[in-house]
Amino acid sequence: MESKQYKLNDIVILKKGHPCGTNEWEIVRLGADIKLKCRGCGRLIFMPRIEFNKKIKKVIEKENENA
Repeated sequence: MESKQYKLNDIVILKKGHPCGTNEWEIVRLGADIKLKCRGCGRLIFMPRIEFNKKIKKVIEKENENA
C-alpha cells in the first residue's frame, strides 16, 4: 500500500464535489482524522484518514511552499 504524505494548508481535490459547487478542500488539521475546509463555502468537516485516502483525487500544493 502506498503511503501518502499530506501537509497542513495543502489544497486537495476530492472525487465527489461539495453541494456548494466546488470540490477543492484545504487541509486544516492532520492526525487519525483529517479536518478539511471547503474552498467554496468555508464548511469544515472531519474525515477518517482511511476514508480520505479513498476519496482523494489529486493534491495541489500551496504556491508559497513550492517557492
